[in-house]
Amino acid sequence: QVQLVESGGGFVQTGGSLRLSCTASGSIVNIPFINWYRQAPAKQRELVATITSSGTENYADSVKGRFTISRDNAKNTVYLQMNSLKPEDTAVYYCNLVTSTLNSWGQGTQVTVSS
Repeated sequence: QVQLVESGGGFVQTGGSLRLSCTASGSIVNIPFINWYRQAPAKQRELVATITSSGTENYADSVKGRFTISRDNAKNTVYLQMNSLKPEDTAVYYCNLVTSTLNSWGQGTQVTVSS
């Protein structure tokens, strides 16, 4: 099982920015899909962004134009750059690596956006 360590969460005012990172214990070169999810209190876990091994990005409509997912294979790290943050972005954010044989999750990092 791949071990994932997330960081970068915290408190920010509306309109501010944060960059989340997720570093894997091994190579991510062969990971075809890397996702960021988020879960707010009393809500379902929501897929926020996806990046493929070829660099194709997809975003939820709620974050499109504000968030950017990227991967640095040399550092075994995936990032989520979050700009123009809104209170509704407040949630625990999780990194997720998926292949046909594994489904790994980070521990989650809290993002709180104040009004």
